[in-house]
Amino acid sequence: MSALTDFYNWITTSPNLIEHDEVFCDLRSLSPLPLNSDAIYQGNSRLGFVYQHLCTQAFESSPHYKVLLEEVQLSEQGKTLGAIDLIIANQLNQHIEHWEVAVKFYLLHQGVWYGPNAHDQLDKKLHRMLSHQLAMSNSDVFRQQYPELNVDAHHLLMQGRLYINPFHDEQPPNHCLGHKLNSSQMNGYWCYYSQADQIPQALYELPKVRWATGKDDHAKQIKPNRDRFIHGQTADGQFWFVVPDCWPNK
Repeated sequence: MSALTDFYNWITTSPNLIEHDEVFCDLRSLSPLPLNSDAIYQGNSRLGFVYQHLCTQAFESSPHYKVLLEEVQLSEQGKTLGAIDLIIANQLNQHIEHWEVAVKFYLLHQGVWYGPNAHDQLDKKLHRMLSHQLAMSNSDVFRQQYPELNVDAHHLLMQGRLYINPFHDEQPPNHCLGHKLNSSQMNGYWCYYSQADQIPQALYELPKVRWATGKDDHAKQIKPNRDRFIHGQTADGQFWFVVPDCWPNK
């Protein structure tokens, strides 16, 4: 299967990074049609854009949901407030739902979940998505722009993987901002460049579109780099980030 098809299948069958509740949901109940084997994507190549496109495809191919709006830009007096990812009609309960979607990969270091580039942090991202992004569909600006849409429910889909350093003795936290983390997604490893010789197997390259799903049959071996992070997978399927020794400070 293509990388796009593999990614779509992973999105529609994988849980949230946060344990399921009224806000934190996943797409496993959608029963979407399979993605066309010859499907192509011609939009922005950044992973988040590919991810949102495939989430939209899943909703559109579900028998119970209809996409009403996607990537709604909101602004007030020339100031950009942000963008709403998806407004969905749930035809099972006749609700209008606001969904924010994100795919994220976080590495645990001294109690903080950092993105591999260290600018992103799970606690900060989670706070912004809950307090700002999901709240935009309740704003006066949205109501004025779409008076016919009364949003009944707000959902945050954050999928991805959480990585721990097996060469450090650090107990991973169970919660972030009071929300329980999904332990099934705490299944990746990371280490520093100077620790990479302790990885028991060779690593194979993962292009970003395969960060979630893993390598294909044509993956090439990749060596750690002292100056930038790499993301790879061993022959037996273990995911690894290897980061420079100065991370996360630079």
